[in-house]
Amino acid sequence: MEGIAITGYGIVCAIGNDASSVLRSLRAKRTGIGSMRYLQSCHRELPVGEVKLSNGEMKRMLGMDDAAIISRTVLMGAIAIRQAMNHANLSIKGKRVVVISGTTVGGMDITERYFLRMQEDDTLLPLIEKHDCGSSTREMADLAGLKEAEVCAISTACSSAANAIIVGSEMLQNDEADIVIAGGTEALSRFHLSGFNSLMILDRECCRPFDKKRAGLNLGEGAAYVVLQKRLSGELFVRGYANRCDAFHQTASSENGEGAFLAMSEALQMAGLKPQNIQYINAHGTGTPNNDSSESAAIRRIFGEHIPLVSSTKGFTGHTTSASGSIETVISLLALQNDFVPASLGCQEQDDACIAPTQSVDTISLENILCNSFGFGGNDSALVISKTPAPLRVDRKYKEAEAKVLAEETITDIDQLKDYREFISAGESRRMGRLMKAATITSLKALRKAGIERPDAIITATAYGMLETSEKFLIDMLENGEDTLSPTLFMQSTHNTLSSAIAIRTKCHGYNVTYSQGTHSFAWALRDARRLIESGKVKTVLVGCHDEATPTFQDFFRRQGKPVPPTLYSKSIVLGCITS
Repeated sequence: MEGIAITGYGIVCAIGNDASSVLRSLRAKRTGIGSMRYLQSCHRELPVGEVKLSNGEMKRMLGMDDAAIISRTVLMGAIAIRQAMNHANLSIKGKRVVVISGTTVGGMDITERYFLRMQEDDTLLPLIEKHDCGSSTREMADLAGLKEAEVCAISTACSSAANAIIVGSEMLQNDEADIVIAGGTEALSRFHLSGFNSLMILDRECCRPFDKKRAGLNLGEGAAYVVLQKRLSGELFVRGYANRCDAFHQTASSENGEGAFLAMSEALQMAGLKPQNIQYINAHGTGTPNNDSSESAAIRRIFGEHIPLVSSTKGFTGHTTSASGSIETVISLLALQNDFVPASLGCQEQDDACIAPTQSVDTISLENILCNSFGFGGNDSALVISKTPAPLRVDRKYKEAEAKVLAEETITDIDQLKDYREFISAGESRRMGRLMKAATITSLKALRKAGIERPDAIITATAYGMLETSEKFLIDMLENGEDTLSPTLFMQSTHNTLSSAIAIRTKCHGYNVTYSQGTHSFAWALRDARRLIESGKVKTVLVGCHDEATPTFQDFFRRQGKPVPPTLYSKSIVLGCITS
């Protein structure tokens, strides 16, 4: 198979508004984390990694009217995509172009600003369509001049952008596109900041990844995208990749870092490299006690006593959540091209439970970099970025196969949730929202019907995620303030909560991705599942399509005279292979 060349990239983050300024900040060891300037939160004590541009400045950069209401997520994404296209000197005429973007908050900054007023003011109702991840992706592709491009949003929390690069690489390998622009974008919002604060994992000082006294992460924002094309000529390549699930907990990583270990191991295998061929690891390194020790355990399992240079660049940018995978991929590309290792800012005292991060290396010969991105629900992804072109080595565990529906189950009525005790305990039921119950029931019923205890992969489609839970958290924040919010509600607000919960229940450590491209989400999920099976990588895939609508949400559509989304819809399909 041909290699995946990175022919262009673009980035905007706390330490620079383009690649050259980011490089200068990295070289100067200059952090972008500081006091809030643009985010209107009461938690002024929390340092953040903001992009140093107002919305108005970004609109003008994009040639937009200052009065336009547009998400900061979209603005940053469109700027980074334009940069990537210009860097690649891209000609798209007659080409099949796909834009794949990772995000979780989507247009939440717009929603939280107008949500209460939308309940009274009909003129504001169209803004609800800017909320979801898929609309953000479509909007920024259009702003970047890619109106004819196919678009796709992936939402797997903090591994979203890395998974976008993985899916894009797979599409190129399977001749589903000529050019893929992949990455992620995420804006800071009150919802986002308050949610992480409710989990008590934010540091009141600049974050200290891998330090003995580390106390949590700093949230950041930004966007980065890479242009991917299938060729064996060029300077930079995606040489290997993998996504695996820790299948341990919704917000914590396992002690031995099983998901991270599996992802890194498979990425190295695909790249045709041994551990000693990696000169530098750009670690996920959030600065939380759990992440850093778990990631360190996984790295030690693979590299033993010969650990390469390791650093976390979140001390520069903050944790940009869904965008972090692509921002750190571009930082890794800058390191490769300029033969240096970025510093791991903030680490002053070595923690024996963690690997020892480098303070920086100004000159070093780099050939291969391993870049890690781990998300809520144990969604762990790893990329190998290289100067050397090489065909990707695909591990085909099975023969060529045709995908077939083995079983399916559907729930469309809340009354169908009453029959849950066979699959969910009474205690679990009290903690679950209705969509989680429905997804659990349809998934486990479909698997049982197919005679499968544990699928090889889990792929989920959802336009809005657990909307009931998210709305409760949002209303509480808007009406009662940011100080006493429920961490349980926030934990269940990420779109991949459903997919990871099923993985945890079935102990499935396989590929785990959530698509969130509006009404096209399920088609994207099925497409990915069939690709996995027909390439011989897996034998069975659990594919779910799960969505719900609250009365308020339905009213927004009704008042606009648009089709009202159903209160509940949950469909689970088990796809399996027929070997030839």
